[in-house]
Amino acid sequence: MMMNANAAVDASSRTNSKRPKYSRFTQQELSACKPILTPSWVISAFMLVTIVFVPIGLASLFASNHVVEIVNRYDDRCAPSGSKADKVRFIQSSTADKTCNTTLLVHKDMKHPIYVYYQLDNFYQNHRRYVKSRSDQQLRNRNNENDTSTCKPEDFAKGRTVVPCGLVAWSMFNDTFSFSTNNNQTLPVKKRGISWKSDRDHKFGKDVFPKNFQNGDLIGGAHLNESIPLSEQEDLIVWMRTAALPTFRKLYGKIEVDLKAGDTINVILQNNYNTYSFNGKKKLVLSTSSWLGGKNNFIGIAYLAVGGLCFILAIAFTIIYLVKPRRLGDPSYLSWNRNPGGH
Repeated sequence: MMMNANAAVDASSRTNSKRPKYSRFTQQELSACKPILTPSWVISAFMLVTIVFVPIGLASLFASNHVVEIVNRYDDRCAPSGSKADKVRFIQSSTADKTCNTTLLVHKDMKHPIYVYYQLDNFYQNHRRYVKSRSDQQLRNRNNENDTSTCKPEDFAKGRTVVPCGLVAWSMFNDTFSFSTNNNQTLPVKKRGISWKSDRDHKFGKDVFPKNFQNGDLIGGAHLNESIPLSEQEDLIVWMRTAALPTFRKLYGKIEVDLKAGDTINVILQNNYNTYSFNGKKKLVLSTSSWLGGKNNFIGIAYLAVGGLCFILAIAFTIIYLVKPRRLGDPSYLSWNRNPGGH
C-alpha cells in the first residue's frame, strides 16, 4: 500500500509540474553545425566576396557615369542682390515680378525620357512636427474630410476645414518651369505618371477634392485646382512623400524629346518658393537614367571599397599562412602550456 501511495504522489507531482514536456528542442539536443574556420576557408571567403563585389561596383560606376546630368542653381540669381531681409521681402511680395530667365547647355547627348527635378537644400522635411502635420485619413476618403486632429496649425482657415490639411501640403513647392530650345522650339514637360502608382491608387482618394486650401492669412506654397481630385494632382502626391534628408530632389516632370550635345535650353521660371528665410537653396536638374536609376556613385564606390578590403585581407592572410604557418588545434599555444612554471 505504501508503494502504491508513493507512486500516486510521484504521478501527481509529474502531472502538476511546470517542467516543459521533453523534446530534443527544449533540451537543446538538436544537431548543430559548428564550422571550423580554417585559414583556407577564411581566405576563400574573402576572395569570394572580392570576386562578387568588384564586378558589381564596376558595373554600378559604369552605369552612373553614363547618366547625363545638368544642375543649375537659380535662387541666388533670381532674387535681388542685397541682404537676406531684402530677398525675403521680395519673395513675399504679391506685386513683384518673379519671372526669371536662365539657359542650360547640353554637354552630352541626352536620350529621352529626360527627367526634370527640383532640388532643395537645407529643407528638413523629416522634422517630427512637420511630418505629423497631415491627415492620411482625410487624403484617402471623402467621409473623413473633418479628420484634422493631426493637422495643426493648418487645420482650419476662416472657420472652415482645410483639404488637404497640415503643414506638409501647405508648404508645397510652387516654382514653375517652361523650356524651349535655342531655335524657339517648345519642349513640353509631361506631368502625368511622375508619382508612385500605389500612392495614386491607395493614399489619395478619387472622390477627395481640395477645399479652402491656401485660404488663410499666410500662404505657404502652391495652390490646387478644386475641380481635380487629389488622386490626379501628382505634384501634390510627389511633395507629400517626405524626404529623409535635408537635401533632396523631387520629380517635376519628364521631357520626351532627345537633346543633342551643344544644344542650348532656354528656361523661363517663376521664382515663387521662399527658401531665403531659412538659407535654403533651389536647383533645377535635368537628368537621364540608367538601369541603376539616376547618377549616384556611392553604390559603386561602396561595393569597390568592400571588395578591395576583402582582397587585401585575403592577400595578407595568405602571406601570413605561407610565411608563418600554424598547425590547427596545436595545444602548445594554450596559456598553461606557454608558461609551464605558472599556476
